[in-house]
Amino acid sequence: MSEENPSCSAKGCRADAVWVLAWNNPKLHTPERRKTWLACDEHREHLSQFLGVRGFLKDVVPLAEWESAADG
Repeated sequence: MSEENPSCSAKGCRADAVWVLAWNNPKLHTPERRKTWLACDEHREHLSQFLGVRGFLKDVVPLAEWESAADG
């Protein structure tokens, strides 16, 4: 994955990422810590469900919005 063209985190997917899935595992991470997976439109729902079933998913944000918040 490159900074210029981040790709989807789904196994085997090389599509451009459009979404950021922010998550944390409460058994391993402090409550404010956010790990991220990137998702294309096709894999957003699947990856969200995977994290959601485990109680890990905290937020789903468009990649452009996430990047602008990080820059600000």
